[in-house]
Amino acid sequence: MTLEFALAFGKSFLFVFAAILPILNPAATAPIFLGLTEGASPSTRALLARRIARNMFALMVGSMLVGSYVLDFFGISLPIVRVGGGLIVAASAWRLLNASHPSEDSRTELAEAFTPEQARRQAFYPLTFPISCGPGSIAAAITVGVALNDQRFALSLARMGGGVLALFVIGVLLYLAFRYAERLLKPLGEAGTVIFLRLSAFILLCLGVQIVWDGVSELLRGLLAAA
Repeated sequence: MTLEFALAFGKSFLFVFAAILPILNPAATAPIFLGLTEGASPSTRALLARRIARNMFALMVGSMLVGSYVLDFFGISLPIVRVGGGLIVAASAWRLLNASHPSEDSRTELAEAFTPEQARRQAFYPLTFPISCGPGSIAAAITVGVALNDQRFALSLARMGGGVLALFVIGVLLYLAFRYAERLLKPLGEAGTVIFLRLSAFILLCLGVQIVWDGVSELLRGLLAAA
C-alpha cells in the first residue's frame, strides 16, 4: 500500500511538472518581466521575483485543488475564462509593444518612481496574472486537478501532494528566471535586449489573441451543438 502511494506521488509529480512547466515557461516570460520593471533596482526586482513566484504557486495550487468547484459555483465555463484572460494578456502585450525605450534621464526617473511599495501593488496584477500565470495556465491546472482526483481519499491525497510539490519546483524555477533575467539577457547588449523584448511582447500579443480565439471557438462549437 505504501509503495502504491509512493508511485502515485511520483507519477503525479512528473505529470504536473511536464504539463504545467511548458505552459508557464519562465524562460519566455522573464524578458516580459524585465520590460515591465524597467527602472526598478535589483533589490526591487528580487522582491518582485519572490512575490510573483509565491503568488503563482498559491494561484496554481488553488486552481488545481478547488478551481473546478469555484467555476461550477459561479456558473463560469473555461471558455469564458480563456476569453477574459486572453483579452488581458493581449492588452498588456500591446502596451509593452508600444512602450518607448527610455533614455538615461527617464531611467533615473523610473528608478525613483518604481518603489518597493509600487512593486508590491503590481506583484499580482499584471506581473503574476496574467503575465506569469495566465488563463491557459489556470485552465491547465484545473484540468490537471480533475485528473488527479480518485475515489480513494488517501490515493487522491498522495496524487495532490505530488502535484503541489511539482508546482513548488516550478515556482522556484520561475523565481530564478525572473531574479536573474537581467543577467541572462546581458550578453545580448542594449540593442539586442530591446529587440528581444519587442519580439517577446509580440509573441505575448499573439498568445493573447490565440487564447481569446480558443475560448470563442469553444463557445461557438457549443452554440452549434446546441442548435
